[in-house]
Amino acid sequence: MGRPRLSYPRGRDLIAPRLRLRPARPGDGPAAHAVFYAAVHQGSAAAYGPEERAAWAPSPEPAPGWEEQLLAGTTLLAEAGRRIVGFMTLDADGHLEFAYVAPDRMGQGIGAALHDAIVVTARKAGLGLLTTEASLIARPFYARHGWRETGRQSVIRHGVALTNFRMELAL
Repeated sequence: MGRPRLSYPRGRDLIAPRLRLRPARPGDGPAAHAVFYAAVHQGSAAAYGPEERAAWAPSPEPAPGWEEQLLAGTTLLAEAGRRIVGFMTLDADGHLEFAYVAPDRMGQGIGAALHDAIVVTARKAGLGLLTTEASLIARPFYARHGWRETGRQSVIRHGVALTNFRMELAL
């Protein structure tokens, strides 16, 4: 019942000994949502206006079903001490659903470490292609990691159009 689980690198040391990857587990939803909300409202403020950010992440509280959505795929968390500082979620079909890093930790290699681990996970699962919808902020990150842009689009969230980019990575 449910989606098949993908394997992932476990307990891998990253960047600094106090920063580790681990799988998401029940109870991680509120902390992961806090990273998501801060990344949208602070981390993407240079690219998206207040109305767009409010439509993308309307509440600092997780919506009903947030944790279930997070756990439905293979979600890897970057944790510094006991604080979640980033996460990525890969669906069984190869779609990268979530990819967020805490604004105060951006540019420190956390996204790259999560990305590398997700790619390893996807390859182990036999996936040949990854897809995502990258924000204006995330687009250059993915391009640096070999992703190819396949289209620009506007998605409607709470009645507001948000620009993002369909991208793919052949494995």
